[in-house]
Formats: sequence, C-alpha cells, structure tokens
Amino acid sequence: MDPSLHLPMFYFLSMLAAIDLMLTTPTMTNLLSIFWFRSHEIDFEGCVAQMFFIHSFSTVESGVLLTMTFSQYLAICKPLHYSAILTALLCHPTIAKLGLAAAVRGITIITPLTCVVTSLSYCGPHVIHHSYCEHMSVVELACGDAQPNSIYGITAATIVVGSDSTLIAVSYMLIPREVIGLSSREAHLKSFGTCGSHTGVILLFYMPGLFSFYTQRWGQRIPMHLHI
Repeated sequence: MDPSLHLPMFYFLSMLAAIDLMLTTPTMTNLLSIFWFRSHEIDFEGCVAQMFFIHSFSTVESGVLLTMTFSQYLAICKPLHYSAILTALLCHPTIAKLGLAAAVRGITIITPLTCVVTSLSYCGPHVIHHSYCEHMSVVELACGDAQPNSIYGITAATIVVGSDSTLIAVSYMLIPREVIGLSSREAHLKSFGTCGSHTGVILLFYMPGLFSFYTQRWGQRIPMHLHI
C-alpha cells in the first residue's frame, strides 16, 4: 500500500520471506507429530518430498541472496546506471522473471538428485541420524552403490554455493571501495548498515548449511549431536 516500499530490495525481501516460509513448512508437520503424538516416523515418500523441498528452496534462496547483492552493488557503486535499471526492475514481470530464474535453477539441480534417491534400494535399519531428511543421511541408508549420488550431491552443493558465494564476495569487496569515497558520514553509515545486515543473513544461511552438508560426507569423527 505504501509507494515508498515499491523498490526492488523490498520485492526481494518479500521473495526471501516466502522462500523461508516454504523452506520451513516441510518439517513442521513432522515436528508437530513428534510433540503432539510422540510419532518419530516418516514414510519414504514423505521423506523424499521433504528432502526435495528443503534442498530446492535452499538453492532458490541462494539465488535470491545473490540477486540482492547485485542490486546493492548497483545502488552503491553504479548509482546512475541503477536509476535507469530501477525503472525496468519496478516492472512486476521483470521481478517475477528474476524470481522464476532462481526457482528454475533450484528445481533443475535438485530434481535429478531426488530421482536417483528414489531409485536406490534400502534395507536394514531405516533410522536417519539427522533432524530432517537430509540428502546424505538418506543415501547412507541405501544398500547398493550410492557413490554416484553422493558425488552429484557434493558437486551440486559446491558449484551452487561456491559460485554464488564467490560472486557475493566479489561484490562486497567492490562496495567498500565506493563507500569510502562517499563524502557524507550519513551515507557511510547507511551503506555499511545495509551491507552489514545482508552479510549477516548470508553468513547465517551458508555457514550452518555447508557445515551440515560436508560433515555428513566427511565428518565421521564429529559427534552426532553436533551434526544435528
């Protein structure tokens, strides 16, 4: 309702809120069943669906965070270009295309991972040593050779997080150079305040996720409660 909020950053924040809502929803039904009914089980189809939604929306969120970083870079480092680009971004189809591109990338990367998981054979104990159906936790229950699936999962996570975080880091190395050149102290504080909060969100998003993912693959000596 407020015209002053019709800016790209607020649209991106709305996307981020919607993605986080969808990211947490797949675990809520099991969380409630544990607390309300003491049910500690999940069927295979539900587990696969949970894994797909959590990993795909995590990838989508990474893409939105990257887009937000570029938006900040343009606003601070290329203000004249940003004014021209702003007019295009205020068009709802353009914003929708950016969000759709992040969604398509996430679903495209995670769908093959999910399909291979469903094709594996499972026998023996069906206990997932994690707080949700994390990919490697599910793959470890497979009886056959799960090495290709494991390699694909590690490679996909490394490429997505590696490319997104590298581009974000490059943008944040260029931004301080421009901020220091600003004459106004108020402009300094505003720029660093915006970048600081965004950096905090990025670190909170990437660091625990990477720790969880890589310790599932190579952290056998790390205590289980730290994995969870």
